[in-house]
Amino acid sequence: MFGIPVLSIITFLPLVGALVILMIRADEEVEARNARWTAFWVTAITFIGSLSIWFGFDKSTAEFQFVEQGEWLGGAINYHMGVDGISMLFVILTTFLMPFCILASWEAIQTRVKEYMIAFLILETLMIGVFSSLDLVLFYLFFEAGLIPMFLIIGVWGGARRVYASFKFFLYTLAGSVLMLLAIMAMYWQVGTTDIPTLLAYDFPAGMQTWLWLAFFASFAVKIPMWPVHTWLPDAHVEAPTAGSVILAGILLKMGGYGFLRFSLPMFPVASDFFAPLVFGLSVVAIIYTSLVALVQEDVKKLIAYSSVAHMGFVTMGIFAATIQGVQGGIFQMLSHGWISAGLFLSVGVVYDRMHTREIAAYGGLVSRMPIYAFALMVFTMANVGLPGTSGFVGEFLTIVGVFQVSSWIAFLATIGVILSACYALYLYRRVVFGELEKDTLKNIKDVSPRELATLAPLIAAIIFFGVYPLPILDVTAVSVDNLVANYTAAVEAHEVAGGGTFDFAWAGFGR
Repeated sequence: MFGIPVLSIITFLPLVGALVILMIRADEEVEARNARWTAFWVTAITFIGSLSIWFGFDKSTAEFQFVEQGEWLGGAINYHMGVDGISMLFVILTTFLMPFCILASWEAIQTRVKEYMIAFLILETLMIGVFSSLDLVLFYLFFEAGLIPMFLIIGVWGGARRVYASFKFFLYTLAGSVLMLLAIMAMYWQVGTTDIPTLLAYDFPAGMQTWLWLAFFASFAVKIPMWPVHTWLPDAHVEAPTAGSVILAGILLKMGGYGFLRFSLPMFPVASDFFAPLVFGLSVVAIIYTSLVALVQEDVKKLIAYSSVAHMGFVTMGIFAATIQGVQGGIFQMLSHGWISAGLFLSVGVVYDRMHTREIAAYGGLVSRMPIYAFALMVFTMANVGLPGTSGFVGEFLTIVGVFQVSSWIAFLATIGVILSACYALYLYRRVVFGELEKDTLKNIKDVSPRELATLAPLIAAIIFFGVYPLPILDVTAVSVDNLVANYTAAVEAHEVAGGGTFDFAWAGFGR
């Protein structure tokens, strides 16, 4: 892009906005208003700027693009940024969701507004940095630093048990990441650099791959999150403010899946092949078990949180199938879940701002007072179920097709989760929207405001558009995914030819 450091500008523009808000000095009301508008315009401009990456992206190559590199911590650890077909769309997803988070917090957050907006803008910089980093140390710093603003968002502006939820979120994710740091150090001693493109081309010994894979898996499995290290997520969602839940489900969970795609599969292919049956097993348990748990929830947010764990099970299953359809489906499912989960949590926020309760039993018959809201929630619910014509269907269908090529049993068990998702999603919708409007507290409830509609409408448009026409996304990811799968397959086959057949076996009939 004419020598302009586009990625650095997009990454650090929100941080500049945070500094501008920090310097605002006025009485409390004026300070809050200025902070809101500054945060909104900074996030909106960042999103518009990020579109230049999409329009300027060359879809015919798997190489990293918009690359920026400079010396940072000596010759081996550099400031290195860039995106490929796998990471670019996650940058766009991050910048796309942030303005809606600011709008959703407009009236919901009335205390420490200035600090709240600063926390969100810093968080945006750190999230974009995760998807743009091409140096392992830089990636790790962005990855870990993102815990701090999210910890504060939950702990300061969350619900009644916010301190417990924020500490649980922080400790779970930090514990897994410590092992990843040790793995990064081992990789540096082995190769002499932390440059990601260099590490992608390096052939790690099979024995070393096993330990490195486990260390990275410990971090990414907690982040995505996989069963059984998922228990922090429902607590964090329930206590987080609406915008916090949107970012948590829409972006932060995707960092685990992105990590598997960027590091586990391409850098440790032999170990990924060996541990694939384990991932399949954990994914199936996540899909079925958390769907059953979602069925008995009485808190709307907790139901959606368990739903997210189930849907991330499809992602891990598709990624470690290591087929083109599986990996494409995993990426599409993560992007789609970003819009769907954001819409669901924003919808919960709409009624929570009016009723100040998330109990399903407190609602019923909303369609007679809130028809626009009922329509929006219906779209998000149907997409969450995976109805054809919505983006949720494309991701789930591709992952199941990809996994079917590896194991028909795993694909069969995963489809049980699709049926269960219809059960809990439609159960929630019926309880909240349909029925008689009997509760006096609901008889004067107002439909969505123009501001709320502005947060929901673009998400509905994205869900329907990419559900009907997914090609713009699949075209961007196609070459990078083809290259990833080809290199993975070649590495696994080379290991088997060299006599490493110990990795080629099936666990309980679920292997490849």
